[in-house]
Amino acid sequence: GHTTGPSLNNDKLYKFAYSAEVYVDRVKASLQKSAGYRISSGVDVNLLWRNPDNDDDQLVKITIKDVQVENVNERPAAENIFKGKSSEKIIGKDYLEALQRPIVVELVRGKVKTFYSYQNEPGFTQNIKRGLASLFQLQLHSGSSREVDISGKCNTTYHVRQDQVTKIKDLNSCEIERKRLTSHNRILDVGTKGTSATIYVLEDSFIKSVKAEENFVFVLNYRRKTGAKIVSKQRLELKSVQAGMGLIAAKQVAGVIKTLDPNYVAIPLEAEPVKSECKKCPSLSEHWQSIREHMHPDKLSKPEAAKSFLSFIQNIRKATKEEILKIIRSEKQEFLPQVVDAVTSAQTPESLEAMLEFLDFKDESTFILQERFLYACGFASHPSEMLLKLLTEKFKGDVAKQEIRETIVIVMGALIRKLCERDGCKLPAVLEAKRLILNRLEKASKDDNVQMYLLALKNALLPEGIPVLLKYAESGEGPISSLAATALQRYDPSFLTKEVKETMNRIYHQTRKVHEKTVRTTAAAIILNSNPSYMEVKNILLSIGELPMEMNKYMLSMIQDILHFEMPSSKIIRKVLKDMHAHNYDRFSKMGSSSAYTGYITRGPDVSSTYSLDILYSGSGILRRSNVNIHVFDRNAELHAIQVVIEAQGLESIIAATPDEGEENLDSFAGMSAILFDFQLRPVTFFQGYGDLMSKMLSATGDAMNVVKGLILLTDFLQEIQLQSGPTASAEFMGGLAIDISGGMEFSLWYRESKTNVKNRIAMFVAGNTEVDSFFVKTGMETTLEAETALDFISTVQFSQYPFLVCMQMDRVDSPFRTHMTKYESLPSGRRYTARRGKAAALAGNEYPLHQENSNMCKKVFGAKSDSAGSWF
Repeated sequence: GHTTGPSLNNDKLYKFAYSAEVYVDRVKASLQKSAGYRISSGVDVNLLWRNPDNDDDQLVKITIKDVQVENVNERPAAENIFKGKSSEKIIGKDYLEALQRPIVVELVRGKVKTFYSYQNEPGFTQNIKRGLASLFQLQLHSGSSREVDISGKCNTTYHVRQDQVTKIKDLNSCEIERKRLTSHNRILDVGTKGTSATIYVLEDSFIKSVKAEENFVFVLNYRRKTGAKIVSKQRLELKSVQAGMGLIAAKQVAGVIKTLDPNYVAIPLEAEPVKSECKKCPSLSEHWQSIREHMHPDKLSKPEAAKSFLSFIQNIRKATKEEILKIIRSEKQEFLPQVVDAVTSAQTPESLEAMLEFLDFKDESTFILQERFLYACGFASHPSEMLLKLLTEKFKGDVAKQEIRETIVIVMGALIRKLCERDGCKLPAVLEAKRLILNRLEKASKDDNVQMYLLALKNALLPEGIPVLLKYAESGEGPISSLAATALQRYDPSFLTKEVKETMNRIYHQTRKVHEKTVRTTAAAIILNSNPSYMEVKNILLSIGELPMEMNKYMLSMIQDILHFEMPSSKIIRKVLKDMHAHNYDRFSKMGSSSAYTGYITRGPDVSSTYSLDILYSGSGILRRSNVNIHVFDRNAELHAIQVVIEAQGLESIIAATPDEGEENLDSFAGMSAILFDFQLRPVTFFQGYGDLMSKMLSATGDAMNVVKGLILLTDFLQEIQLQSGPTASAEFMGGLAIDISGGMEFSLWYRESKTNVKNRIAMFVAGNTEVDSFFVKTGMETTLEAETALDFISTVQFSQYPFLVCMQMDRVDSPFRTHMTKYESLPSGRRYTARRGKAAALAGNEYPLHQENSNMCKKVFGAKSDSAGSWF
């Protein structure tokens, strides 16, 4: 009665029936139609030895017999891949023999102290035996502890009620080496959940039956309908107790093992990693040839391009440096950028070495490929410290093209942030890159140098960078102070200290010096977005009415947008407005064309997305800044999916207008800056200086300038799982984006009109494969999701009169959307069962509503223009 574990009777043979089942399906599906299989067998158990000094130390022999492999669900004969095949044929003669060789387990107080088997057995049969041995581990009193079984070392809790014991294993706590990749942003990642419970029924102090079940669920965070589950069940049932062998007399365990079979060795109970080899897999270059046509630059806005990109990455991840270089070195110019996107996104040591061996930063001619490589590094889903270290070395070395040098440091900023988010802030390479950026900002002399380090900081978002940003925001020249302010705007409001807010208030109210409108409006946005005080709001509202014309209208529009969209600061603004009602009317009825507006693109149960469009003009009707943003968020996380900012200054001279006060000496400039998936790209310049502007205007083709084009790996999730019945399972979800964003700005002096256009062409492909691999049979489910769309933002301004007419349009074309699912079971011989289903839909095109005022103006602009067809200028 003093034992704390199950106790076997001497001279008895316990005969059990055992089965292990796996199911794979959609998360909400019932198991009746799932893919899967069942392994069943007899299990004989008998006691070999009991420690003469401790009743609760027992040596037990466990033997698997009569193995059967079958479908887990009834299938018609034609769909049954096991039909007419013996177990020996399915599993293989040698493997079956190995599986039926007995194991010996030493149980001390119910826990497996030592697991004995044969040394050179195949890993997968060894794991099936480990799964069975783990079922015999249990304690007969309630409580929690960390214990080792096939799943590794896990927190395990027992609840004991009379003859029933429930064992709950916390799978998140298990220490076991298994591959895992996740995406750096939660929204782009996959949510996972795993549970494990085992119920024991005891009789006569030993096991009468065991039922164990594990569940694993995977869902795409941005579309929870896309997901999969794996269910693994084990059953052990006592069928009879017969007379058995007598005990072996010995003092020590070692003696018993020697007598039994000197070939037995103690091996860990924790599962060993097993991977089945791919027999008929194509080589990397064969695979590339099969998808190559989809990677042509003209086809990059199709889902097929994103799909090929993902399968290419999967194969590159298995390839050697030599295989990768062979493709890169033999490919034509037009395909190379796409190859670079894929090789860099694979993020293996081999793929990185291949890229750095191929690219020569001292050579200006491969500029496009260098840029594609760097951008793919910036989008990396799980960058390594090594990558940052190598880029830092390249930055310090010779770089032929200044733009590439700038891009390297901007990307270093993005990598610092991603590594810091994964607790890598103290890594030597991160510390060095941080020091480099901050030191150069402290000591920078020439303007352009400052700009690239500020952009790097805008990506890195280092808390220790805030003081430097404040310095540049308040005392830098126009574009520099504007950049520093937008960098501060990207920080989480929790980092914005009292000092930050005081500086922003000084900039907005111009306490120390005159600032450009672009910087002042950014400062106001930062104040209003970081929990503003009553006085801060009141001072901003009081300033409206005293500001330059267009800025006035812009600030008014910003306040209205906060109220209409119920942003966090709307409550305090309402309170202040109530107290200020006396001097409202005159102040808030200003003319002008600038505006700010936020609206929803989608509102869903999983994620929602918003678009915002704000536009600021100079008093003479020339664009100063237009800013388009798309944010995606769920309850816990946010992703800045897209930002495209077009900035212009000093263009009044073209239309012989008067510049605004304080802006008389600005150099002519127009350019564009973009953020994509939280990563600030290197800005592009449309023109710089009056001469450049005139030559471009006279030769104006109105061609859009490409801002970003390429293939991006967004979702990159892989998790390998050890099932407690023995097999290995894995869930892999990858999401790729083929993207083409371009923007342009055109003038027509003839019609006194200007147009800015931002085109976004996007195609997306997501592929998930959830699989259980038992070596002699694989079962799983593939799920795909594809979509393509195009979003256009166009703003047209007619400045022949004041207030000038502005029409903004945001259109989305019809967008096809397809989902597909395939469940499968397959044998190495090629025999395969599949069940497929698919669904196609189209999101109808949409012109997104902006405010009413805008709709009225568009009618005027397009009404007035019907006779003015023909070319610009």
